[in-house]
Amino acid sequence: TDALQSYNRFMKNNLFDHVDILPENIHIPNGEIKKEEIKSHCLQYEKKIEAAGGIDLQILGIGNNGHIGFNEPGSGIYSRTRLITLDNSTRIANSYEFANISQVPRLAITMGIGTILKAKKIILLAWGPAKAAVIKQAVEEDDTEHVPASLLQNHDDVTFFVDDAAAAELTRNKTPWLTGDCEWSPKMIKKAVVNMALKLEKPVLSLTNSDYNEYGLSDLLVEKGDAYEINLQVYYMLRDSITGWPGGKPDAVIPAHPERSQPYPKRVIIFSPHPDDDIISMGGTFQRLHDQGHDVHVGYQTSGNIAVTDEFVTRFLDFAVGFEEIVGIDTRTSGKILTDAREFIATKKSNQVDTPTIRNIKGLIRRGEARATCRYVGIPDQNIHFMNLPFYETGTIEKNPMGEQDVLITIDLLRKIKPQQVFCAGDFADPHGTHLVCFNVVLEALRRIKEDGDEWLKD
Repeated sequence: TDALQSYNRFMKNNLFDHVDILPENIHIPNGEIKKEEIKSHCLQYEKKIEAAGGIDLQILGIGNNGHIGFNEPGSGIYSRTRLITLDNSTRIANSYEFANISQVPRLAITMGIGTILKAKKIILLAWGPAKAAVIKQAVEEDDTEHVPASLLQNHDDVTFFVDDAAAAELTRNKTPWLTGDCEWSPKMIKKAVVNMALKLEKPVLSLTNSDYNEYGLSDLLVEKGDAYEINLQVYYMLRDSITGWPGGKPDAVIPAHPERSQPYPKRVIIFSPHPDDDIISMGGTFQRLHDQGHDVHVGYQTSGNIAVTDEFVTRFLDFAVGFEEIVGIDTRTSGKILTDAREFIATKKSNQVDTPTIRNIKGLIRRGEARATCRYVGIPDQNIHFMNLPFYETGTIEKNPMGEQDVLITIDLLRKIKPQQVFCAGDFADPHGTHLVCFNVVLEALRRIKEDGDEWLKD
């Protein structure tokens, strides 16, 4: 229960330590009992629920495959608390907590769907774009055991609380013109026409009045006119949103271009939460900005050392010792570090924090990868900035919140570069939460710089 990946530990750190629930009122199935005792344990768990008068309020999350609790696809509507085999997609989704997927448990104890449905009221929470497709399945499509969350449709008092991203595939958001009156703003027109073109597999300029009528867009024709005119309007909007010049096209007058042409070249900073998010998230834009002559800098906000496996530590230390032998350098220091690392890794427990030396070596490995990326793109070494924001350096998956030092380091880098373009990672579904913290650090740094009245920020 003390392992870093333990559900008990997660609930304690994220909920029970912050509320006034008495320890004797916390009932989590025991995942450490012998397998032959599990069936009896599950029966006792069900009896405890009944003895307490049943569940008044059941709070659920939802997996990308539709699981609730650990009721994987195929779970029956009458199922009770039991031992289950985890779906491979669930294990993959949780593998970020472990060194590799082979360490992710294959079995789990879960409250059954039948038990959940006996609760008086059910609330399900979901957020992020990764949940959008399954929320649509659970809410709008037929109930089926293949999507366990959809079985909640059989309960009389269920409420889903979702953010905009998780609700994106619901009809009222994706195609609101099908649910009633719609305010036809330019953005909504573009969304409707593009959606129709994709569904019909036709170019925007080839859509006809009949297509609009059959797709439920007759109101748009009445309000905005002939399909030909609407098609042109949407075509121009699409055209003006596409550019091969992310830093602006120099000496060109393009009023609708998403980026101004001057000044040229621009100073650009790409903030990369981990030492790979720059090339993963915007590799093409990164390359274009450099190739088109802009002064591109990359700020690697964290060391990213948690992602490096122990195998790479010994591999790189082996190389260091071997290199020193080849060039005739005394190997006693590096050899001792290698020996110590091997001994530590051999006896390392699953919830044990790496030594500072090993964490630094893992960070060094990530820095080498980042430099290789920048050199491939063509970025000079002086434009590579390793920020090592302190909030990240806990040695564990769980990170600290944003701190003052994180903001000050970012302010110093921004004032040093004085960028005209700032790029930040916007994928807040990052399982460790690092992307969101890094984004908030940049926002706070820019807010303070603006408050101080720095002239360069106006540019």
